[in-house]
Amino acid sequence: MTRGGRVREREAPERRCIVTGESQPKAGLVRFVADPEGRIVPDILGRLPGRGVYVSADRAALETAVGRNLFARALRQPVTVPEDLVAQVESGLVKRVTDLVSLDRKAGRAVAGFEKVKDWLARGEAVVLIQASDGSGRGKDKLSTPEGGHFVGCLTASEIGLSFGRDYAIHAALAAGGLTARVVEEAARLSGLRGLGGARRAPRERIRRTR
Repeated sequence: MTRGGRVREREAPERRCIVTGESQPKAGLVRFVADPEGRIVPDILGRLPGRGVYVSADRAALETAVGRNLFARALRQPVTVPEDLVAQVESGLVKRVTDLVSLDRKAGRAVAGFEKVKDWLARGEAVVLIQASDGSGRGKDKLSTPEGGHFVGCLTASEIGLSFGRDYAIHAALAAGGLTARVVEEAARLSGLRGLGGARRAPRERIRRTR
């Protein structure tokens, strides 16, 4: 707390990418650890025990880390790098995003379907618009990102459908609070890995997490 009585905002923790050598907020990186057998494992949730190393959530950076085995140098030990490590990271991030959206849905903070999303946008209920990367462009153009909100376009229709217990969904929307801010952060990592546009940052107060 400052002398004036205001609460000092905490700076986002940073870590160094072993590929670029640059430090950046942890939210934009993927953590890796070596398991007891020396295999490199992606730690999507950032909770696995052991010394961790970080790589930017970017496909080129991850492929460089795998191709040059930069993990061994960073961890200072011999390690085995799975050939499908990048695919493991991608599938892990997809699961993370869809799980978070599903939890928001169960809390009443997410809807899917053109008409429901359109209604939430019209009423100012939505702060995040999600649209399938493989959906029809003509259909998606009929809905706009909420003012000051976010657009997430890194998920396929079948992946969005997973969050809503259906085969597929083209349009979805999230309300403020709950896990919505976390969805945006994780979707940005997945977008970087897939080489797609990330989510535009909204004012913090509109998508703040609940305590």
